[in-house]
Amino acid sequence: MSSDILLLIMPLAGAMLLSLGVFQVVMDLRTTKKRRVIDRLNESAARPGQNESRDSLLRKRAAEIRGNALEGLVDNLHVVTKLQKLLDQADINWYASRLLINMAGVGLLLGASILFLGFGPLSAVLAAGGVATLPLMVILFIRKRRIKKLIGQLPDVFELMGQGLRAGHSLASAIQLVSQQMPDPIGGEFARVFHEQNLGIKIEEALLNMAQRIDQMDVRFFVTAVLIQRQTGGDLAEVLDKIGSVIRDRIQLFGAVQALTAEGRLSGWVLLGLPVLVFFVALYVSPEYAETLLNTRQGRIMLGTAAAMDLMGLAMIRKIVNIKV
Repeated sequence: MSSDILLLIMPLAGAMLLSLGVFQVVMDLRTTKKRRVIDRLNESAARPGQNESRDSLLRKRAAEIRGNALEGLVDNLHVVTKLQKLLDQADINWYASRLLINMAGVGLLLGASILFLGFGPLSAVLAAGGVATLPLMVILFIRKRRIKKLIGQLPDVFELMGQGLRAGHSLASAIQLVSQQMPDPIGGEFARVFHEQNLGIKIEEALLNMAQRIDQMDVRFFVTAVLIQRQTGGDLAEVLDKIGSVIRDRIQLFGAVQALTAEGRLSGWVLLGLPVLVFFVALYVSPEYAETLLNTRQGRIMLGTAAAMDLMGLAMIRKIVNIKV
């Protein structure tokens, strides 16, 4: 396929995908009722214990309600399930299939623009891939920040639930109390559990759904403790107090470890940025010296080797200072 045909096809495909994604986003803003139905179908599809055929049918029905056959095809991809879980954990009200379509559209448009400007196919692929994956990096950053805040709220949540249980409240009432008294994100998660329980889902299953959404060890400990207590009995308030105390101590220990390893992390970023800074300084002070690295085969090999070794060093430093608590 010639480059002229690529220059014709890529912008058209990118524009079509991007226009489709933008149109669906605008329509979603006007149809909140449809959104609630689709969310309910997707939640049912993601519920533990569903077989693959039922899961596929539920996702297909959700795509039919959205009115987009292309999204129905994309929904069947395994990567869409993973991406949707990341979006839910980041509390971003988007569909994974629609996000992938938009990312593909932007990537194709940028790749075609790079080719049109006269750069090589490798530059177009790298630029398109980098821009297309930028939303994923933003999602991961938002998810990490939200999960960190949520884990920090857990000790207070368990203390509040323990007080409610000692005062004679049921587990459902204690969950409602948390949803009313605690701010987001933990308040919203417990409100969702209480809402599911009101709709007829067993409280054990609603808690398992929350553990699956958040996918954190501390939340799984809490859900496991509740499930065991529901089956065998015991003082749940005391168990929650102990779990909250352990989590609070672990958070304090993690903060101390972060403070002690801060110098190592900073050294890693300095080692990563210093060669790049030196290169641009050399490019400004002595252009002929730096251009030798860019315009000759040996120079490009040296630059590639240096970049690979720099990244390997950063990875090793991160491995050393990333202490699990």
